[in-house]
Amino acid sequence: MRTGMLALVLGLLSLRFLPVLPSLGGLLLLSLLALLCLRSRAWPAGWWLLGLCWGCWSAQQALDDRLAPALDGRTVWLEAKVVGLPSNTGSSVRFDLEEARSRRGQLPSRLQVSWSGGPKVRAGERWRLAVTLQQPGGLLNPHGPDREATLLARRIGATGTVKAGERLETVQGGWRDRLRQRLLMVDAHGREAVLAALVLGDGSGLAREDWQALQATGTVHLLVISGQHIGLLAGLVYGLVAGLARLGFWPGRWPWLPWACGLAMAAALGYGALAGFQVPVQRACLMLATVLLWRLRFRHLGAFFPLLLALAGVLLIEPLASLLPGFWLSFTAVATLIYCFSARLGGWRAWQAWSRAQWVIAVGLLPVLLALGLPVSLSAPLVNLLAVPWISLAVLPLALLGTALLPLPGVGDWLLWSAGGLIDILFRLLGQLAEWQPAWMPEPLPLWSWLLVCSGAVLLLSPHGLALRGLGAVLLLALWAPREQVPLGQVQVWQLDVGQGLAVVLRTRHHTLLYDAGPATRFSDLGESVVLPTLRQLGVAHVDLMLISHAHADHAGGAAAIHRGLPVTRVLAGEPLQLPSALQARACVSGEQWEWDGVVFSLWHWPQGQHSNDRSCVLLVAAQGERLLLAGDMEQAAERAWLADNPGLTIDWLQSPHHGSRTSSTEPFIRATAPRAAMISRARHNVFGHPHRQVLERYARHGVAVHDTAVGGALRLQLGTGKGVEGLREQRRFWREPPS
Repeated sequence: MRTGMLALVLGLLSLRFLPVLPSLGGLLLLSLLALLCLRSRAWPAGWWLLGLCWGCWSAQQALDDRLAPALDGRTVWLEAKVVGLPSNTGSSVRFDLEEARSRRGQLPSRLQVSWSGGPKVRAGERWRLAVTLQQPGGLLNPHGPDREATLLARRIGATGTVKAGERLETVQGGWRDRLRQRLLMVDAHGREAVLAALVLGDGSGLAREDWQALQATGTVHLLVISGQHIGLLAGLVYGLVAGLARLGFWPGRWPWLPWACGLAMAAALGYGALAGFQVPVQRACLMLATVLLWRLRFRHLGAFFPLLLALAGVLLIEPLASLLPGFWLSFTAVATLIYCFSARLGGWRAWQAWSRAQWVIAVGLLPVLLALGLPVSLSAPLVNLLAVPWISLAVLPLALLGTALLPLPGVGDWLLWSAGGLIDILFRLLGQLAEWQPAWMPEPLPLWSWLLVCSGAVLLLSPHGLALRGLGAVLLLALWAPREQVPLGQVQVWQLDVGQGLAVVLRTRHHTLLYDAGPATRFSDLGESVVLPTLRQLGVAHVDLMLISHAHADHAGGAAAIHRGLPVTRVLAGEPLQLPSALQARACVSGEQWEWDGVVFSLWHWPQGQHSNDRSCVLLVAAQGERLLLAGDMEQAAERAWLADNPGLTIDWLQSPHHGSRTSSTEPFIRATAPRAAMISRARHNVFGHPHRQVLERYARHGVAVHDTAVGGALRLQLGTGKGVEGLREQRRFWREPPS
């Protein structure tokens, strides 16, 4: 039984690693092969194939429910119902829609839209909206999150931006929406949004600083309703019934164990309803149900059996759950605790068990965090010793009880005020700890090194009697194994996917240069959220030179965040006086040249430019006979000036000036420089129409290949090898549309 279940789970998990899905015919053949295997000695392979087939079929249904290409980027009028809890961020609101209908064509079952400056939207309302629709996607950068996979796992078939709308059906909002509004009205020492996150699983109101503190201290799980919260409430109910039975206060005619399990499950389901039964809550409730069932009937099958049963149940219900990082983290954490606390000789005191639980989870989750490219909190084991009981045993009971007693004047509000005070104390402490010890963003490990870390973690968590247990600590030293270095005379170039902006990372053997820092607005800073994490995960400890082409926000907006987050030796800029004084930027000077590790860098600047774009600081990089030109936003006048100062100079690779604008990449410039390929950095369906059709036609006439971040994700070039440009989307995944 367990062998077949394990094979089924492995088949379902295999979906996560497929580059493409099999065709319908291939799926039928695999299903027939599975049935044949089930009737032979190869029956485990049959269960594996069945799991794989079920996962592939479910994934194909989600892919088929995506927005049709004909509607991608178009604005359509639609009617739909608001579902879930709308998330308010600044002056915009984001919400999900279902039952969407439009005269323009068939729409996906579920859409996610945002409305900047729109009115208040409540769950359950019906709206008529003008929405600019897009196929689900997002920025794709090295070792960064894959939003396209997340949207598919949530079965979001399209995203969009609301341009206008009218409410067709007014409702008071769902009960969860009304409860959220009530919670946000209480006095909780300014921590009302945290209360809403704890009670309802709605973290949209948390400030960016709060999320950063939680991530740096490894305490995000405290504010995301998941297995910990569900298990705690169920455990309290179970313990209450068991305690009453032990003391003789439980009615004898009612068997205490079935009642304890039933009431614990009812409490968990009630809390799950409060949280909206999102995927993590569904997973937690299913895991709890299997544990309680095991406690009632199947203890003889071992402690890992309920975990395996829950894993199979979660994946059968939603095979795409394996695309979410939370799936791997939650099941790994539970498996680690079972491995370390079950079937061990001798007992631990309560405080010993609690302290050991924190460090074993930290060690057990380390390989998963490394594989997923997530930050590692070095302070998490220490912080969670205090934070987990603080939230679980003090704040959460007060918050839930206060919420339940809100109808009683003053009582519920006082309990929530008390819970808010405790939250405020904790968050002040977390903020100080986050400043003292930020999260560690490790550089991705080679496969052999990662396998050594996995082996080390397993050995280190093994029972004390194991002879090789001490070897685990030695194997963990593979975390600091030497990474592959850039060869002398070459440059590793990453043109990052930052939407309508520019950020290019250039790394030689011992130096790093950042050309532009990504865009920033009042509501988002991609320098902080994309460029800085990418630099850290590429192994960049400091930036030798940050070169800001000009002062426009789509190029210079993220510079301040980079300067705060990493040591920057020097800052040069085409318009230094228009940048923040904290950057201490110096002026870019034409003719300045230097050499790093056998690679030559040269600057060009046209101070006579009539506008900011033409005053871009231009960088020429030469490595082993290959040349790369980073042109910023220079337009036709600056291009003529550059050609006059560099007669007869050809290049191999061109960062397309001004994102492919019609006023750049002129015919004389392309003909004279004769690049092999142009790299365009821009956002999908941007309002400027970049890249312009005429520019693409010019490139095509001169045989210039075009690589586009909006199509291929971040672009990689190893300058000095003769190899071409590669986009991250060329790494096939079944949920990604390959670049055309």
